Amino acid sequence: MAFECQQDTNICLKDTSTNCLDNLRIEKVDSDQLVLIKDKNFESLEPENPDSVSESNVQTGIRFSERLPDYKRSFADLPPALISEIFNSLDPRELGIVSCVSTYLYGLASEHHVWKEFYYERWGHPVTSVDSGPGYSNEKSWKELFVEREFRSKTFMGRYSIDTLYGHTEAVRTIFVLVSKKLVFTSGYDQVVRMWDMEEGLSVASSRPLGCTIRAVSADSRLLIAGGTDGFIHGWKAEDKNPLLFDLRAPQNQNMEFRIWEHDGPITCLALDFSKMYSGSWDMTVRVWDRSSLKCLKVLVHNDWVWSLVPHDTTIGSTAGSGVYIWEANTGTQLAIINSAHVGNAYSLARSHTGKLLFTGGEDGSIHMFEIAANFKKCNMRKRVVEDKRHSSTQNTSKNVEPPQRMLHGFGCNLFSVGIGYDRIVCGGEEGVVRIWNFSQALEIEERVRTLRGIRLENRMRRRKLQPETSGKSEQSEQCSVAAKKKQINSDKNGWHNKRRVSWKVKA
Repeated sequence: MAFECQQDTNICLKDTSTNCLDNLRIEKVDSDQLVLIKDKNFESLEPENPDSVSESNVQTGIRFSERLPDYKRSFADLPPALISEIFNSLDPRELGIVSCVSTYLYGLASEHHVWKEFYYERWGHPVTSVDSGPGYSNEKSWKELFVEREFRSKTFMGRYSIDTLYGHTEAVRTIFVLVSKKLVFTSGYDQVVRMWDMEEGLSVASSRPLGCTIRAVSADSRLLIAGGTDGFIHGWKAEDKNPLLFDLRAPQNQNMEFRIWEHDGPITCLALDFSKMYSGSWDMTVRVWDRSSLKCLKVLVHNDWVWSLVPHDTTIGSTAGSGVYIWEANTGTQLAIINSAHVGNAYSLARSHTGKLLFTGGEDGSIHMFEIAANFKKCNMRKRVVEDKRHSSTQNTSKNVEPPQRMLHGFGCNLFSVGIGYDRIVCGGEEGVVRIWNFSQALEIEERVRTLRGIRLENRMRRRKLQPETSGKSEQSEQCSVAAKKKQINSDKNGWHNKRRVSWKVKA
């Protein structure tokens, strides 16, 4: 990738400064070269009176005794700040391609701050340490973290095993995966909250019946809450010395267990952050709670049943009926609304770590992705992924339809809830069992396959390199064998003639 000046560029300084870059244009020659070409309308920089130029140069303290010689300029000759601005408009794949051009661009692309933005947008805050400067050589850079996590994201495309967990007596309505502690919480029609060890696939604890169907569960390392169809929120506080965090088997303890009532209908969704709890219900409201005092801070009123909610920073995203809403959590102000996001109800909602993208799943069997503007006044639908062909409609035949990358089978009845961990997918449904798709060996198998593929490629290249040498040796050996045969035939003929001469002399 190079920039080349096709015409001589004369540098001159005048009293009135002009920006020459405005009169240049960039023309793409091929995939590898870019050429800077002077515009046809650009007047020549060569002055009519060279003496006046030299006088002006002397006045400014800059002297040019002669023209600059012709030379080629490359992309790397641009200022690093300008190259960094160009890199800001590239995606991760394009930035990786640019880093392969030269060592200089590799250094600029690898240390670019945009890798941090790429990582946060896809996966949020990293667990491992990050290189913060020259004194942290043992820590990983943002690019290395991105590449490793991108490779790990291919886990769900590899091989897997299925684990089936038995314990519930009726259908499982909700599943929550606490990834940091490798725990899974499930509940459903049997009114019992169960806790599972995700690594071992064993039930480690279960609560007493809570009195109604549990449709929502949420947890973090300090709190576990469950929402019932009777409109209450039942919670357990974590115990410091308990390795399982929550003691679900113990009888009701007011210090470690609580139940709050405010909703007038079944609770369908729950969420937690550092200081607040969030609950949505069929009473068409989302309530914001203080975690320490357990008091309701705000009530967000919708015009239909609330199905799902996702908090992000100081905003809350929610779905009610077929619409999607965005609220300010502190003031309760409605920031944006997307009407008729789906044909039918919008059952599920997810949000990217940066908060710019919203993903919704609806009754029409499709997943929609929306891009939210910074001021929350504009919501554009960017892409739609059809998941169920049985619910396909005329809208799903547009160009932005994208097929699923993989289908996982194993359930004979409907699924009600799905939870995703680092290398596992947990599902529950009408069968009353919990199934775990285990991809923990997928990376190891993929690395082994890549290693074997590299060894095969190396052996293939080695064989191709040895082919000319062996062919040359074989030709030489064939030539030597032909010469030896000719020599042997000639020697045989000479010997026969000599024998005839000797025998004739003897007879004579």
